[in-house]
Amino acid sequence: MGKQNICFLTAWIILGKIFATFSSDLESNTTAFVTIDQLLNTTEWLTDYTDIVSKFSLRTADTPDDDMCYIVPGRPETIKECNFNSETQTFVVIHGWTVTGMFESWVPKLVSALYDRVPTANVIVVDWLTRANQHYPTSAAYTKLVGRDVAKFVTWIQNELQLPWDRVHLLGYSLGAHVAGIAGDLTNHKISRITGLDPAGPTFEHADEQSTLSRGDAQFVDVLHTNTRGSPDRSIGIQRPVGHIDIYPNGGTFQPGCDIQNTLMGIALEGIKGLQNMDQLVKCSHERSIHLFIDSLLNIEQQSVAFRCNSKDTFNKGMCLSCRKNRCNKIGYNVKKVRTARSDTYCNDTCTKKYHTLRRLREGVMSVSFARGDVKEK
Repeated sequence: MGKQNICFLTAWIILGKIFATFSSDLESNTTAFVTIDQLLNTTEWLTDYTDIVSKFSLRTADTPDDDMCYIVPGRPETIKECNFNSETQTFVVIHGWTVTGMFESWVPKLVSALYDRVPTANVIVVDWLTRANQHYPTSAAYTKLVGRDVAKFVTWIQNELQLPWDRVHLLGYSLGAHVAGIAGDLTNHKISRITGLDPAGPTFEHADEQSTLSRGDAQFVDVLHTNTRGSPDRSIGIQRPVGHIDIYPNGGTFQPGCDIQNTLMGIALEGIKGLQNMDQLVKCSHERSIHLFIDSLLNIEQQSVAFRCNSKDTFNKGMCLSCRKNRCNKIGYNVKKVRTARSDTYCNDTCTKKYHTLRRLREGVMSVSFARGDVKEK
């Protein structure tokens, strides 16, 4: 076996141990669920705000990276203090697991993009950093508690302002996607939309619908899967479809520009020092879901469009470039709210260039590729 092959083998062994930690069993955390599940058999918990740990910051277009004002459930005066606009759309952004205990750089970028698209909107950022900055299985278990916090917040502010439910849009990344799903499942009425940005896979791949993001959590659930490489139990992003529409750029595996080869070689050759780049490898493909969504907010004139196709060969022959009978859709913010049947789509994506080639097909799953520019119905 050559030196390079030995290096790759060593790297994969290290990665296997890392991912095995993600997928370890949660027996130590399930005791916390018992009390919660018993509590959720009633509706009284929705109006008890004393146990809320998560914080809700209304960020502004001028200060997208600062938490200048917090809306506190049970304190209606904070709604006015933060200048919440009850006449417009409300976006609730929910982050995922964090190693640093700090907000990642994508948060203000998404906030700015949302305001760029809907200047009068309210963009709420959920801060559950103290719970997200734990050993992964512990943070995964906390999603039920955080989901309950978000459900209380949304229900409370809706009751205070008679806010229409069709103006509420939750956007969750990684573990935050499951938080959004749990929150949607717990509210008294259906939230208009939940967008799952590469929902976390470890401990959720085989979980029940009450514990994960699922299509029943909102009137419309759309999902972007960008890091589903490996076995289901060790995939960073959830592999199975969980929404009304699930889109898998590049088959949902590692994304263009996310260089796994150099990173693996660095891990194998440099040991711990090489592992410092591991989080960048994981984040690169994982966070691509966020940047694809941001792109859809900012590039109004050049939307990414998906075309359904039965096979790669058929698409390459140019036989699928039609929007008749709902055979095309847009990615991200402007995705069509098709709910008649689950739509699982695959594409090859470079974010800013044309999307051409299908990378992976699954039996019984709709194939798709993306293209930039206007698409006219043929």
